[in-house]
Amino acid sequence: MKIAILGAGAMGSIYGARLSTCNEVRLISRAEPSINTITLTKNGIDETFTPVITTDSSTFGVAELVIIFVKALSTEVALENNKSLIGPNTYVMTLQNGSGHEEVLSKFVENNKIIIGTTEDSGTVIKPGVVRHGGAGVTNIGMLDGIKDDILIRIQDCFNQVGFDVKIYDNIQQLIWNKLIINSSLSILTGLLQVKMGHIATDPYAWTIVEQLCKETIKVGTAMGLEFDEQAVYEKIRATALGTPEGIPSICVDLSKCAKTEVNTISGSVINAAKRYNIAVPTHELIVNLVRSMENRGNYKL
Repeated sequence: MKIAILGAGAMGSIYGARLSTCNEVRLISRAEPSINTITLTKNGIDETFTPVITTDSSTFGVAELVIIFVKALSTEVALENNKSLIGPNTYVMTLQNGSGHEEVLSKFVENNKIIIGTTEDSGTVIKPGVVRHGGAGVTNIGMLDGIKDDILIRIQDCFNQVGFDVKIYDNIQQLIWNKLIINSSLSILTGLLQVKMGHIATDPYAWTIVEQLCKETIKVGTAMGLEFDEQAVYEKIRATALGTPEGIPSICVDLSKCAKTEVNTISGSVINAAKRYNIAVPTHELIVNLVRSMENRGNYKL
């Protein structure tokens, strides 16, 4: 496939590196790349790849598939700056954290060309060109409009060929919210507390907040017609934290630097959906205010 990946951070690098072995790939970086190889390190084993990394997508032509891995705040700008990649038959896929990304994507392609999904893979940039590939798991994808499209099978075959594990779902929003529950509790709290993931599962005070956040998210999701097993949700979050106790989610890194985060598409998306159903989510509202305050602390940071 002819694939363009917007965003050359940890996740963009993981997907771009592996997909480049069997596809025509361009990894689009915001800043001029200082490297021409990507090394993925996992369990003490290093693999080096040579995807084409560039800031200029104009010479690539129209892509069959554009994958979005920039932060949510940058999605519209990234697509606007790389419109040359998009033609009438181009599909755009987001594997970004959170939900609600389709509101931006629909400004550039029709809804029947939007693929949304989640990934259980995780990564951390160690230094330019070197990425620690942490947890690896399933990449879940589906069409925004819920109508089956042959492109999903092509993507599944293409990704599986290079080592990913892709599952196709008719009701992809259920999967999106299954992951949103984790990000809007476990990931958010690592950022606010500035701790690694293992702490959230082992500290009773942090875990109490996890449960409060999950209860609110489940209430909103249920109003949307989604289904959740509350105890299974807790077990999944605890297993995620204990399975990667040294894990540091991107929002934790961002808040350590007083950088803008993706909270709008994580906790913020729960709040937005709650408003549509007139459901109170006070814990999420508090969390968003705390995150915003941490983003703004600037010179007052200790």
